[in-house]
Amino acid sequence: MSFVGGGSDMSVYYQTEDGAVISSTINKYIFVTVNKKFDNGIRVSYSKTEEVAKAADVEHRLVRAALNRLDIDGGVEITTIADIPSSGTGLGSSSSFTIGLLNALNAFVGKHVGREYLASESCDIEIKVCGEPIGKQDQYAAAYGGFNLIEFARDESVRVSPVIIPPATLDRFEANLLVFYTGKTRSASGLLSNQREAVANTSVKRSALRRMVELAHLAKAELEMGNIDAFGEALHENWVLKKSLTDGISSDNIDRWYNIGIAAGATGGKILGAGAGGFLLFYAPPARHDAIAHQLPELRRIPMEFERNGSQIIFYNPSK
Repeated sequence: MSFVGGGSDMSVYYQTEDGAVISSTINKYIFVTVNKKFDNGIRVSYSKTEEVAKAADVEHRLVRAALNRLDIDGGVEITTIADIPSSGTGLGSSSSFTIGLLNALNAFVGKHVGREYLASESCDIEIKVCGEPIGKQDQYAAAYGGFNLIEFARDESVRVSPVIIPPATLDRFEANLLVFYTGKTRSASGLLSNQREAVANTSVKRSALRRMVELAHLAKAELEMGNIDAFGEALHENWVLKKSLTDGISSDNIDRWYNIGIAAGATGGKILGAGAGGFLLFYAPPARHDAIAHQLPELRRIPMEFERNGSQIIFYNPSK
């Protein structure tokens, strides 16, 4: 769940100015299982099932790239299930899948790998190999886990710093979050491609992202001082700036829902991810949550909590 600074994790921005986002992992999971196949073929099961002879024949680009990266050409079965729709929701599903797949495949071949390896390898596979016009924040969030400020430097290095606040304060902050599913999924690629072009060619867009990066640092500072109520204002300003980056991030319906939420007591909010659909987040006092939900009957309220861990191997049974 990305709160502030999204877009500054794309190379078109951070290669000339340092980027930063605040995000947290949440208790919605993608489970990837990897098992030795009876024969030498490959079976991959996701929203469809593929039965192929070798890695080069796998249609799923991320799976094919991960298999190639680990020199696995057959004799493996991969399945995946998810707690939320697997794409187009703005919750980093694609990168979480890639992180989980790399983690599981490495365990399958007898390797234990660290968080930095998972994040950097996932970025390389998604961005360079598969050509996705995305940034780096989802990969690092899913690999490291927790509530963090993630910074993207011009030399391609990434620093993950936890937001350090007492558990009771974090609980109060988390209790202020209210999430709705809009019922609309979308491909982020087109939106992000347009955003990349706009940021590359327009100084006004870069200025908006620069302010979003400032907001990420300010939000971390306010949270660590215990000023959690300031977060709603930062979230609202970030959303206004995000909408200015390119057309299509919001819509008439999204603007209407957002304005209803603010009028009903929220102090800020945003569409999670690239925009145009997925999940709508509000920051509001818990006493106002039911009133906000009552005013948005067409949206599905989704309970979410923070998850402090990143990708984990939860069952490992090495073959002999």
